Amino acid sequence: MFRRSPAPDVHRRVSAGLARHGLWLYALEAYEPGADGRHLVWSMMTILVCPLSKVRGIVAARAPERIVSLLDPDFPSPYVGLEYAGRHLRLSFHDVEVATWDEEIPTAQDIRELLAFVGEWSRAAPLLIHCRAGVGRSTAAAFVTACALNPRADEKTIAVALRRRAPFARPNEMLVRRADAALVREGRMSAAIEETRPIALRADSSDIPLPRSEGTPFELPSTFA
Repeated sequence: MFRRSPAPDVHRRVSAGLARHGLWLYALEAYEPGADGRHLVWSMMTILVCPLSKVRGIVAARAPERIVSLLDPDFPSPYVGLEYAGRHLRLSFHDVEVATWDEEIPTAQDIRELLAFVGEWSRAAPLLIHCRAGVGRSTAAAFVTACALNPRADEKTIAVALRRRAPFARPNEMLVRRADAALVREGRMSAAIEETRPIALRADSSDIPLPRSEGTPFELPSTFA
């Protein structure tokens, strides 16, 4: 269905109706150099990532096959309609790396539920993943999903694709670390996120940017060559 192209840039077309929600609709053929020099094959059946404030608009515009909500334990999940019964996974934990008396980190059980849920995605329509801000938990879950669906792909190639689409992303490291263990990636997923982290966001950097209150909706491919 897809064929390779020597074109180095991503070829894309925008749907005016979706532009209001900050989403790109990709053409069937789109290519971008990977971290190892290979080309990625981008699919129409992408992983959509957004903040909570954009969920209803994106559901109306794209009709995703499945939805993953990652929110604080005391935060209500968005209502997306009875048609999503059995197709809406709700996981509750805070966007933190270390548990405290009033903040919960993602557990191994959370990861098992996430992997089982995305493993049932037929890719007949997009998968939507969101958290409150669309910056930490959802970007981590999108990366984990792409890695799980592409066991032979280079983890850094997937991380680079994520960073290009969402330079504001701060993937929750605990979520990635637990998924790395569950998928037996021997630390490669965590290393890929760290190695592609913008210099200003690294732990040893003195240039600490102001936190972003909300991320921009974006798409990550579901298939990597």
